[in-house]
Amino acid sequence: MWGVLPMYWKLVQDFNPYESLFHRIIWSFVFVILLVAVTNKVTHFKNAWRYLMSHPKESLLLTLASIVITFNWGLFIYAVHSGHVLQASLGYYINPLMSIALGFLVLKERFNKLETFAIFLVAVGVFYMTFSIGDFPVISFLLALSFALYGLIKKFVHLDALMSILFETMITLPFALLAIFYMTSQHQTHFLHANDSYILLLSGIITAVPLICFSAGAKRISLSIIGLLQYIGPTLMLLQGIFLYHEPFSTTHLITFLCIWIGLIAFSYSKVTQFRKMRNLK
Repeated sequence: MWGVLPMYWKLVQDFNPYESLFHRIIWSFVFVILLVAVTNKVTHFKNAWRYLMSHPKESLLLTLASIVITFNWGLFIYAVHSGHVLQASLGYYINPLMSIALGFLVLKERFNKLETFAIFLVAVGVFYMTFSIGDFPVISFLLALSFALYGLIKKFVHLDALMSILFETMITLPFALLAIFYMTSQHQTHFLHANDSYILLLSGIITAVPLICFSAGAKRISLSIIGLLQYIGPTLMLLQGIFLYHEPFSTTHLITFLCIWIGLIAFSYSKVTQFRKMRNLK
């Protein structure tokens, strides 16, 4: 599902990226709160609310996670609107390795040789692109960093995907509403003034459903399958950027992506091997 998001955001590229982001927050909240009501999880919501009120540290972390994921959403929308789908793809390829780097720096986790090799190859690819084109892939780096940071923060917040996205959007909802109100007063919005306004109403569904499905699937399938599936999204983005939106894909891009792909193969092999060893020990 994440892999086809560029196609969705391209449909509303006439909208200001900020307006698209604010609507994404608003309609994500609306969709999730309706989902909570329809699935009879109101009691679950009340319990989650009490839990957060009694654990201020986790409430603070959830607020930080909300800010980080909002930045990630906004940057992704900007990347698509400004014709940088390939950079978005690169960012989500790098993301798993960025998560490892954060684990090393923050959680004091240690790399094995294959993981070290994988991170080295990614660094080689990124630096090669930087020196060859003279342009550091800022969007890719920030997308990978923000999503990895979001994942790191969520390790310390004990809520399921549905409650998490509900509270995260609830935190930023007042700011999104105020921003939309201000933009409307300044006649800077397209919503309700353009024929394709209804498309923005779907932003809540396309945001929440993939997260909820991923969370549910992660409990049912093996780590090795999850590791392989997480690269479908950026691969679809890459193909869209090249063949659908005709973004330039030079030899430099190819070498960069090859370095990252080889690194990811090494990384995935390492994780699958670790998972199998742990399973055999059980």
